[in-house]
Amino acid sequence: MRQFLTIASNAFMELVRQPVFLLLMTGCAAFEMFLATPYYFAFGDEPKLVKNSVLAVMLLAGLFSSVLSASSSLAREIRSGTALAVLSKPVGRAQFLLAKYVGVALGLSLLTYVNMLIALLTSRMAFDAYGSTDLFALGVFAGALVVAYGLGGFSNFFLRRPFVSDAVFGVVIMLTLAFILINFFDKNLQSQPFAKGVDWRLVPASILLLFALWILAGLALACSTRLEMIPTLAICSGLFLLGLMSQYFFIDRARAGSWWASVLYTVTPNWQLFWLADALDTGKGEYYWGYVGKAFAYVICYVGAALAVALILFEDRELS
Repeated sequence: MRQFLTIASNAFMELVRQPVFLLLMTGCAAFEMFLATPYYFAFGDEPKLVKNSVLAVMLLAGLFSSVLSASSSLAREIRSGTALAVLSKPVGRAQFLLAKYVGVALGLSLLTYVNMLIALLTSRMAFDAYGSTDLFALGVFAGALVVAYGLGGFSNFFLRRPFVSDAVFGVVIMLTLAFILINFFDKNLQSQPFAKGVDWRLVPASILLLFALWILAGLALACSTRLEMIPTLAICSGLFLLGLMSQYFFIDRARAGSWWASVLYTVTPNWQLFWLADALDTGKGEYYWGYVGKAFAYVICYVGAALAVALILFEDRELS
């Protein structure tokens, strides 16, 4: 168990030390805040447009992050010989692969947490044609990012600590504090009940997107046992697009009795199951958490199958 936790924590720290991870985290957060800033003139559907756009950004950012993290965590270590050095110890390949997946999943969870905080903020900031931009929230958000990067620079210069990882944790902490501070005031700096105007239904929607990213990470890890980053990204992007259209291509044929359509529909991940944005307009939120539980069971089964395939591919992989 000690070896497992060590490998998982190292995989997590390797991920948060990647500059691209910091850029994805801050870039996506800034872009999501920007989506709640301009006037859209969408005839009263501005909040819906902002929420859908923010969730789409979260999903696409997670796609790139899962592929990059899986490739940097496994494919690069196989190429550099680090994996061979670790497996020369009393560590099995199954334990090594599962620990790598846990580290990648933790990194994706951290990224999704930050994106969820910003999604909740944008649900409060979204306005129609008669509203105005929440400059107070924008200012606090920008200040939190500046302080987070400043803390990373301070620890790097004076304490000789890695800048990227400290900046990542600084962004997480400062954006959490900024979220709490912003929700005690309205856009006119008047005190209000905490989180007034926040659409908390975005929490289960974000968790479902995290489940989709966990599946993508499992698929990317399976590809990384044999391929480098670019082929892994191509395959995962293809599976992502195919999964978006799986209902259109396979469901009717599967119900008509086609065995091949049934098999392909089962094997292909159906990303529509994790997209809750369309259901947010119904005004019903009590059934979301039951659906999240069912989706979690689906994720456990699919990730288990993906990791089983990854282990089969990794067992006879030449590491020398």
